[in-house]
Amino acid sequence: MTIQEAQNTIDKWINTTGVRYFNELTNMAILTEEVGEVARIIARKYGEQSFKESDKDKDLGDELADVLFVLMCIANQTGVDLTEALKKNLDKKTNRDSERHRNNEKLK
Repeated sequence: MTIQEAQNTIDKWINTTGVRYFNELTNMAILTEEVGEVARIIARKYGEQSFKESDKDKDLGDELADVLFVLMCIANQTGVDLTEALKKNLDKKTNRDSERHRNNEKLK
């Protein structure tokens, strides 16, 4: 599935199963919540925190998909084509950072 296909699929789902989009501010709060759930798993699986019993069945892939879903909702409702935005962003990063990262002693 391409990014555009995913955005279209989510739009169709929202307008049928989901009834309508939450407003942008609500979706931003939901995105923050979902990113927090990803952070919680990362802190426990790769960091120094131990798992609580309630965290043991959490799936990182599922939580990342929740982040992606809400991010695409925000993109859809604000008219952002994520395919084009990502292309432009990668060009910006390539032009700005290619030498910077190659010359970074911490990355060698």
